[in-house]
Amino acid sequence: MLPVERTALILLLAAAPAWGFDANGVVLGASEAEVQQRFPTARCKPMEWKTDAAERRCDDAPVRFGGAEARVTFFLKRGAVQAFDVRFEEKDLRGVVEHLRQRYGRPEAEGNETFQRRGDARSVYKVRWVKGQDRAVLSSMAGRRRVDLNVWRGNFDTEVYRIK
Repeated sequence: MLPVERTALILLLAAAPAWGFDANGVVLGASEAEVQQRFPTARCKPMEWKTDAAERRCDDAPVRFGGAEARVTFFLKRGAVQAFDVRFEEKDLRGVVEHLRQRYGRPEAEGNETFQRRGDARSVYKVRWVKGQDRAVLSSMAGRRRVDLNVWRGNFDTEVYRIK
């Protein structure tokens, strides 16, 4: 490969969205050591409840994520990240969504969903990405300050709170 072709290929790959979902470089499947190297203030400990979804969690690492001040929690099973949650203020929603589009690619779905609860309607803005068995869902409930980005592999979302 000629140097010009190699440079063009490197630039193309750098501009393409990452294949896997990540939180500032820590991807699903990363080790606890990688989490602690990237987020030295994360407190890693065993899960407080027994679940098949995860054995350990690394909590509340402060981070700049897509331009927002945020907190991130990683969930690990057999030494590998199975999921992570990023929480940030609603005022940073647009910037973070744009960051995620650049990083994760075009979302599979985006829009508002309305839910009836105890006689009143609640609107939730959601953006969803899917890559193989990995999922990322950003959700922001109207009138709430906090926005959540939940990223997981496999059936983590349905198993994590199923207590054993």
